[in-house]
Amino acid sequence: MPALQLINTHVHAGDLVKVISGNHRGSEGKILQVNRAKHQVVIEGVRMIKKHVRRSQEQPNGAIIEREGPIHISNVMLLQKGTREGAATEGKEAKPKAAKKPAKKAKAE
Repeated sequence: MPALQLINTHVHAGDLVKVISGNHRGSEGKILQVNRAKHQVVIEGVRMIKKHVRRSQEQPNGAIIEREGPIHISNVMLLQKGTREGAATEGKEAKPKAAKKPAKKAKAE
């Protein structure tokens, strides 16, 4: 079984993108999710699909809900970088840098 091939993506969750090809060409929205294994992105308000939901405690009679469907990552163009949630720099405080001290010279005897 071949290993999963993850790609480096030109867009990330939180970025503002525009759909440049396909049925939803011209639509703009914020990326909610990136699936690197399947080369797909989910964009807020684009490619709304209807999903049938079984009966449960939340939906006692079942329901038909609308949600966003995935679009191939090659069909989107980055418009504006967004804030990436869960980024490595999040939660870290910027520490002020201390002034450099001159190196001590060893005494020659």
